[in-house]
Amino acid sequence: MSDINRKYDVIVVGGGAAGMMAASAAASAGACCLLLEAGPRVGRKILITGKGRCNITNSCTVEEILENVRRNKSFLYSSLYSFTNQQIIDFFEKLGVKTKVERGGRVFPVSDKAAEVADALEKELVSLGVGIFKKVKVIDIKVLNNKAAGVLCSDGMEYKSNKIILACGGASYPVTGSDGNGYELARRLGHDVIAPRGVLTGLDSSEKWIKDAMGLSLKNVNLSLYDKGRNVFDMQGEMLFTHYGISGPIVLTGSSSLFDSDFRDVYAKIDLKPALDEEKLDKRLIRDFAENSRKDFSNALDNLLPRKLIPVIVDLSGINKDKKVNQVTAQERRDLVELLKGLKLIITGARPVSEAIITAGGVKVSQINPSTMESKLVEGLFFCGEMIDVDANTGGFNLTIAFSTGHLAGKSATGGD
Repeated sequence: MSDINRKYDVIVVGGGAAGMMAASAAASAGACCLLLEAGPRVGRKILITGKGRCNITNSCTVEEILENVRRNKSFLYSSLYSFTNQQIIDFFEKLGVKTKVERGGRVFPVSDKAAEVADALEKELVSLGVGIFKKVKVIDIKVLNNKAAGVLCSDGMEYKSNKIILACGGASYPVTGSDGNGYELARRLGHDVIAPRGVLTGLDSSEKWIKDAMGLSLKNVNLSLYDKGRNVFDMQGEMLFTHYGISGPIVLTGSSSLFDSDFRDVYAKIDLKPALDEEKLDKRLIRDFAENSRKDFSNALDNLLPRKLIPVIVDLSGINKDKKVNQVTAQERRDLVELLKGLKLIITGARPVSEAIITAGGVKVSQINPSTMESKLVEGLFFCGEMIDVDANTGGFNLTIAFSTGHLAGKSATGGD
């Protein structure tokens, strides 16, 4: 029988993390499954996760995972408990992907290679007999009597099935295939889609000195974000100065707190020395200045700050760079302490959704059954991964959501328990 006339038990649209897991779950339950991927290979976004290392999941408890979900966490209760983070780890271990746990409970492959994860998933699908068609873009979902019936592709091919799983991803990193096409397919079938916006993304700043600090990574600093005077985020960790502003782990996490902001009055404060209160930092400065009493101010901060940041702090302090440190006044020193404990940046916006790690927004969760991932509007249509209006902090939580919702969708499409 030709593929065009063949009826599949389950068709999965999208070959990312959620889609491949959905196809694996469906095929493992005995379903004749077809996976359609618009790009030249499956798992393309997996390849760039975790800076190319793939932060598969997190080793914390399921409750802690739920605490790290930013939007609609109650919707994910069933999926995260039906296919837990430990089950995700076990799944990959059985595929030969050895894992390790790093800081913050982040789980990575021992190889530190994201490609190992993507390749293992694809190999598993092949071994389960899943048909994988690449460079095939789905342009329409066929529905008869309000039930899923098949898909129409851009090359004119039609594939039939009463169970269709949409796992097309969000709108971030469109080069990986997440171009928002899935949202349009959902809209045509009557679903409401919360407008996608980038989260876990860098933040733009208008500070002119940013270019002087570009490329500098700071560890163990504290970032606070303020929106119209209200403190909306506070976290200690690692960050990075870029050509446009700031990025890095704590910035990416903090960007979610500004999801609904109009960026008309947003600023950040960086505590460069969170381990020291103002009194202790002042004593540290007094000691450093005493040891370098004959040095110019600009040359007396080497033991306190990264070299690239020193000219920036010197300039912002208002203290003459050529002033001998034994001539720095007590008030100038107190002002310097205040600057080091609260380096301020005006935040003008978030990076575009195309650069975001994760897309917030998607199909409204009220239109999806959380126990099955099935649409409440179209029988036999399922959603998983970034297609759904859920997102979480960094740390392996978003891939956990993708794998868990994908697994539940695949299992539900075959009537599995």
